[in-house]
Amino acid sequence: MPAERAAETAKHIVIVGGGYVGMYTALRLQKKLRSELRRGEVAITVIDPQSYMTYQPFLPEAAAGNLEPRHVVAPLRRVLKRCRILNGFVTRIDHASRTVTVRPAGAHSTGVPPRRVGYDLLVVALGSVSRTLPIPGLAECGIGFKTVEEAIFLRNHVLHQLDIAASNPDDEAVRRRALTFVFVGAGFAGIEALAELEDMARDAVRWYPNIDPGEMRWMMVEATDRILPEVGPEMGRWTAEALRRRGIEVKLETLLKSAENRRIVLSDGEEFDAGTLVWTAGVKPHPVVRESDLPLDDKGRIKATAELTVEGAEGVYAAGDNAAVPDLTDTGDFTAPNAQHAVRQAKRLADNIVADLRGKTRKPYVHSYVGSVAGLGLHKGVANVYGVKLRGILAWLMHRTYHLSRMPTVNRKFRITVDWTLALFFRREIVSLGELERPRQEFELAAGRRQDL
Repeated sequence: MPAERAAETAKHIVIVGGGYVGMYTALRLQKKLRSELRRGEVAITVIDPQSYMTYQPFLPEAAAGNLEPRHVVAPLRRVLKRCRILNGFVTRIDHASRTVTVRPAGAHSTGVPPRRVGYDLLVVALGSVSRTLPIPGLAECGIGFKTVEEAIFLRNHVLHQLDIAASNPDDEAVRRRALTFVFVGAGFAGIEALAELEDMARDAVRWYPNIDPGEMRWMMVEATDRILPEVGPEMGRWTAEALRRRGIEVKLETLLKSAENRRIVLSDGEEFDAGTLVWTAGVKPHPVVRESDLPLDDKGRIKATAELTVEGAEGVYAAGDNAAVPDLTDTGDFTAPNAQHAVRQAKRLADNIVADLRGKTRKPYVHSYVGSVAGLGLHKGVANVYGVKLRGILAWLMHRTYHLSRMPTVNRKFRITVDWTLALFFRREIVSLGELERPRQEFELAAGRRQDL
């Protein structure tokens, strides 16, 4: 099967992944290479299963109903007007033949065979997936918090648990299980998701007369002795105490041992039923990088240089969560897998590609640490920026301002600002649209098929 080419004479740049690194790299390339693209000397193809990039720092607010979910994603075709967008799953990278194998979107239902796409230059920006452990029951009842689909599901799920509890006033076991929410992993994703959803649920129970807010049990389980390590020990301790003051249990140095049939078993010996289990205990490189002939380290990351090229692979670049990028400013270790690095690395990576195409010298990725900000619900936050430590509403405002400035396109910035403005005057919606997961249920009932209600 011959590999596809963008054009016989064009230099073909293939970007695998449309997340932070993939989209921002393509965005900068189409700006820097505008004349080359116009003359047909360069072609850029972005391959991703989705047609949009998700701005993950806003997922907690989307889950809590502060933001419309469609406003926290950037449509790739609209943003990358000079690039070719190919929706599909990359299943293999073969640098020896300079091709990637792609399973196009819809291939399972249409029988379309995989296709090979050739490249001259390759950017591996696949990102990461949740790092799970072989814990009994976790795969069956747990859910991550990395995608907009997971955020929407969790919002509907939490509200549906309130519906279950309210509809079973005399069944104490059912109510207790429905109103117990467990989050594992106290990094940014876990803490922000827990804080925002708890804030939303506490607001929602005002409309459930037979549910007392004190009946809800929210718990954070963390294997280490601290939470939010990115903001420093002092602010991490303050965050833990702030959550505890809200009635949220924070269990440090505790492991999830089992979750079979939603029966939570912890390493401290406690056992209980929980209707919700969210897993945010770290990430690992996308598994597709193992289906390649590129050099990997012991953690499954692509071995990258400080210039964001791949060691020993000419014409290949890598950055973000799937790459081991040397940290030239700190301990000699590698840069952390976070959005701050991904966006900055994308800029340097794109500039180095342009330098290679124009015969100029590449530059290494060197960053200055800005700091970290985290939202803890409406009007609540924590921040450590350039050594300045903030908490409460000032940190919350900084969190919103910083991430709004990083959100791509004026269109999305404006829509998010409108969402926030409307939230000043109107309460959050508390409707669960879980039925969206079963869109054919009503039609099947009308057609006479049995429904398991």
